[in-house]
Order: sequence, then C-alpha cells, then structure tokens
Amino acid sequence: MHLSDISAAESTAAAGPVNDWIRRAPKAVLHDHLDGGLRPATIIELARECGYGELPTEDPGALALWFRNAADSGSLERYLETFAHTCAVMQTRDALFRVAAECAEDLAADGVVYAEVRYAPEQHQEHGLGLDEVVDAVNDGFREGERRAGGRITVRALLTGMRHTRRSLEIAELTVAHRDRGVAGFDIAGGEIGNPPANHLPAFQYLKRHNCHFTIHAGEAVGAESVHEAVQLCGAERIGHGVRITDDIQVHDDGTATLGRLAAYVRDNRIALEVCPTSNLQTGAAKDYPTHPIDLLHRLGFRVTLNTDNRLVSGTTMSREFQHMADAFGYGPEVFERFTVAAVESAFLPLPERRRLIDEVIRPGYAALG
Repeated sequence: MHLSDISAAESTAAAGPVNDWIRRAPKAVLHDHLDGGLRPATIIELARECGYGELPTEDPGALALWFRNAADSGSLERYLETFAHTCAVMQTRDALFRVAAECAEDLAADGVVYAEVRYAPEQHQEHGLGLDEVVDAVNDGFREGERRAGGRITVRALLTGMRHTRRSLEIAELTVAHRDRGVAGFDIAGGEIGNPPANHLPAFQYLKRHNCHFTIHAGEAVGAESVHEAVQLCGAERIGHGVRITDDIQVHDDGTATLGRLAAYVRDNRIALEVCPTSNLQTGAAKDYPTHPIDLLHRLGFRVTLNTDNRLVSGTTMSREFQHMADAFGYGPEVFERFTVAAVESAFLPLPERRRLIDEVIRPGYAALG
C-alpha cells in the first residue's frame, strides 16, 4: 500500500466501530476545512518533497494521533496552531491539486454526496502562487476527485478570509470572480477572540452588492454576541458552529425552553447552524457528546446541520459524527435524513440543484436504508 492511500480516518487512533447503515447513509457537509483534512501519509510525502522538516513524526498513524492530541486542548487558539504543518506542505499547484483530489475521494468514500470545502487562499502563497492560481489548483483537484469517485460526489469551494489579517475584501473579490467556476461562496475564520466579524464589514458589503453567498464562523469561542454581530450587522446566511446561541436560550427545570430575541430570530429565519460536535469538544465549546447543544437546538426547531470541521485534526469523518450523535442521543436514520436535507437546503447551490440532490439522491438513499 502506498503511503498516500491511508486516509485521515484510517490513520487515527480515535477510530472505532461505525454502524453499517451509517456508513451507507447519504451525507452532506457544509463545514469542512481543506487544510484540516489531509491524509497523514500525504503530509509526510509532501513534506519530503518540499523539504519541510518540522513534522513531529514521519509515521502516518503516529502523526494522526499527534494532530488529535495537539487539538485536544480546550482552546480554539491552540487548536488552530496545528494548521502550521498542513499549510506548510500546501504551497505549490501540485500539492494543492493532490490534497483537493484526495479530499473529494475521501469524502465520497464516506458516503458524502455534496460537500462545501473551505480554505484560505492567502495561506498558500509562500512559494509565489497568485491567488487565482491557488483557486484554480484547488478547483482542478476537486474536479479530479469527483472523477475518481465516479461522480458520486459534488464538491464546491468556499474561500475563506482570515480574521487576523486585512485581506478579506481581496478574498471576497476573488470569490465573486470565481463563483461560476467551482466556488460557492465566502467564509471568515480564525481566532474569534479580539477579531469580531464586523472588522471585515467591507467584504460582506461587497459580497451583498454582488449577490454572493457567505457564511461566518461565530458562536464558537465567543458567546451569542458573536452570532448577533454575524447575523444582524454582517448579514450571514449561515453560521459556522454557532453553538453558543444557547447563551440566548433559557432551559427551565421542566425541560421547556424560552428563546431570547436573537435565538428566536436565527431559528425562525432558518439561518443554518454548521454544527461540528467533535471539534466543539476539542476547543471547549462543549463538554462532551451527551451534553452537546446540538440535541437541544434540534428539538427546538433550529436548522441544524452536522459537520466534520477538520477531519484530520479532529480524527473524524461524517460517519463518525453520525455515530457519536447516535450513541449520545439515540438518533436513527430519520433524524440524520433531516440533518442532511437541512444541509442541502442551506447549500450555496442554485435551487434546482438542491432539489435534485434531495429528491434523487438523499431521500431515495435513506429510503433504501429501511
């Protein structure tokens, strides 16, 4: 077996049994970071090719475990430090093409039929690539991955601006320029603390003027005020993570709940929450699976979607996230079908394409599960 044939999921010591019906269930992921999902063996091979000598180990299994352990800090800032290694080996066209193609392959092998995969083009220019060259390399890789997967998956890119830099307007312009060539929308990411989304208001205003989709990381390391700013000031269509919206929900002793004005607005306007349970445990946004806010949000009628965030760094896959939720809350196929339909309904795709995925792929796929 070639080193690069070992996926992130297969290499991580966190892997455990997943029910067969979960593996077969069609899935859609809206929140998956390209630089957080590399195959460990690919990182090692690319590091050798480009002369990067800072990896903690050159054993694929040990490297997967290192990423998982390094991310289990309870701190978003510490969690983000792990990406120095992956970005370091993603600085050439060939490397970006390979990583993107393998990403599409790995998601398809896990039953994902639609994926929006995000990355920050500005983080891949250390060896002289222009922004357009970065985007073209990744898009070409996704198309190759779709081909290798036999057309079982559709992958679109989200271009990410970084909260701690001042290039968000430039990346927003890049998003608009490439939106008919494989780019579905824009995202803002990075450490929340001290970097509010309103710092990047010109980018969001530009996207709105050009009728372009965008999502915002919010409500992960900072409370409901971060979600409020993302939605009401910046105009986010979806919220990356968003679990701290529960700060605006009062749960009573009898199990009933009262929603604050913000929580009610997010729920009633069907603003999708891109929930990533394993990642939330690692960054301290949630304590454990059985008490994760996803079940409360689901029961209260929020538009909840289930996501991986970073498959390598969190040692996870969509199937594994499904299994964690099944174990914690007893969810069966009907709940996961709702999550999956909600994801496609909230996808940055034209309405006819969303309807086709739901009617021709997702609903028949779940019906076949029995």
